[in-house]
Amino acid sequence: MSDPIYLEDLTVGRRFTAGPVTVSEDEIITFATRYDPQPFHTDPEAAAQHPLFQGLAASGWHTAALTMPLVVQAAGNIAGGIIGGGGDLQWPRPVRPGDSLSLEIEVLEVTPSRSRPDRGSALMRNRTLNQHGQEVQVFTVRIVVPRKPAP
Repeated sequence: MSDPIYLEDLTVGRRFTAGPVTVSEDEIITFATRYDPQPFHTDPEAAAQHPLFQGLAASGWHTAALTMPLVVQAAGNIAGGIIGGGGDLQWPRPVRPGDSLSLEIEVLEVTPSRSRPDRGSALMRNRTLNQHGQEVQVFTVRIVVPRKPAP
């Protein structure tokens, strides 16, 4: 395990990467059956007739769930863990069976807290990409990051 990353270790432009992970048709259907039971996620034949998807597509929530272990793989040594404080989530294109997903994280902003001197926040853009380098999810999120303890 690497040394913990504190707020002082983060700089604008720093990047983290992880992946790939491949998504199967069975995984898409199993996840959607439980968490997002819509025909374009659970039934390949119905999905083929859908005017937007034109084929089986993973739920966006499945894409988010697949991305989280990649986030931990890429930046899991942030001190105190990866604690989200909210953000903007987009799914610009669907994830399909057989897609291989990778993650790129970029630090956009680092802000020490004015009221809590033991921490700050970092704004990060998490881009989940398919095997063609196309964005399938973009999550711009603010995370809470501890400051280095006093010696």
